[in-house]
Amino acid sequence: MTTSKKIGIWMDSESAHFMEFTDEPKQDAEIESTFTHEAKEISLGKNENIMHNKEQHQQADYYKRLGEVIKNYDEVLLFGPTNAKAELVNLLKTDHHFDNIKIEVMSTEKMTENQLHAFVKDHFSKTSH
Repeated sequence: MTTSKKIGIWMDSESAHFMEFTDEPKQDAEIESTFTHEAKEISLGKNENIMHNKEQHQQADYYKRLGEVIKNYDEVLLFGPTNAKAELVNLLKTDHHFDNIKIEVMSTEKMTENQLHAFVKDHFSKTSH
């Protein structure tokens, strides 16, 4: 019997925090969008159309990088306070590379590091029975 690889990803539109669900503690990883709040403020004074195109391109790149991580897992829990997780899932549904990956989405508030780990551990402990 093979063990499925599971990961929890807390995300918003600016960053994603990865917590792999394993028996041994693992180092967490993080991916940040290149279109941060600061970048948005800088470009607000510029042409709004150019800013929107730049934001869309950078957001697509952010989601693509998240997809590269997600491809390596069998079960994924996406959670966080914004709609970014739903946008990512909708994008992944159009790519057949993700057809056999179980992806769940849950809305949560911001959490501390310990709360993030406890949330992921609790979720996958319940679903693995």
